[in-house]
Amino acid sequence: MNELPIIDVAGIKGASGARLAEIARDIGAASRGPGFFYIVNHGFTDADMADTFAWSRKFFALPLEEKAPLAITKTSCNRGYVHMKTEALDPGQNIDNKEAMNIGLQLEADDPELLAGAPSRALNMWPRLEGFRPAMLEYFDRMHRLGCDIHRAVAVDLGLDDDYFEPVFDKPMATVRLLHYPAGPRSDQFGAGAHTDYGNLTLLAVDEIGGLQVRRRGGGWIDAPPVKGAFICNIGDCLMRWTNGVYASTPHRVVTPEGGDRYSIAFFLDPNPDAIVDVIDSCVTPDNPKCYAPISASAYLAQRFAETYGAYEKK
Repeated sequence: MNELPIIDVAGIKGASGARLAEIARDIGAASRGPGFFYIVNHGFTDADMADTFAWSRKFFALPLEEKAPLAITKTSCNRGYVHMKTEALDPGQNIDNKEAMNIGLQLEADDPELLAGAPSRALNMWPRLEGFRPAMLEYFDRMHRLGCDIHRAVAVDLGLDDDYFEPVFDKPMATVRLLHYPAGPRSDQFGAGAHTDYGNLTLLAVDEIGGLQVRRRGGGWIDAPPVKGAFICNIGDCLMRWTNGVYASTPHRVVTPEGGDRYSIAFFLDPNPDAIVDVIDSCVTPDNPKCYAPISASAYLAQRFAETYGAYEKK
């Protein structure tokens, strides 16, 4: 049985009053509890997702000589192709058995922040696959809007104005990450090792092949099976830091799929690079004193990526 809550977010776009409060209550309870939840009635149709997954499969089906020039090692800003078995989300375990493609906020070559060398700003790298770029950018934009809507509910749950997070998500360090996990026998080789996500919020689309597992608060792992028409959402370390640990960032992993290759599409919503992540006052109490120092979002993300992508230097 699925142990994670399913939250109906119908009408979240533009929601206010009682409806926004209802969504905020449900998301807040899940964020304080398992740190993982499903959302349904989010505005994406089955046809939308089928089309996006089709593009993902087309990309990963390209020959390696067309993907290799897009390698993430060519940039310092989390853009591009992650070759099979080069990433270690759990550095103490084996290298992850997966490949990925990361697409960030689309910037043009004359963008002032890009020209100034601002942290976490870089150009996307695109394959020679006609139609792929506009499809991915449309998906990015729609997921960005959905993630911002969810943050309105988060703000309400935390006793803040619903637009509290709006200024720090207008040019976010967000990433669409296409993922491909090849099928194989279950072993100590994981598709993705146990880890927590680094940013504020993850919105994950999955195909019919399961594999995601979430750690219970009391220990042990539970499956997070595919739910038709749902995104799987989870709280990241940055939002846990912002909320002084009131919201939970939960370890999770992907076991090697046995029933066929697994494809998933993650959207990681991280704040603007210059956002200062400082504990929200409403999350500080005598029983829960402030336990995190302020840090810029870009500095925090950089230190987390260094831990993961150190695997490249070892290879």
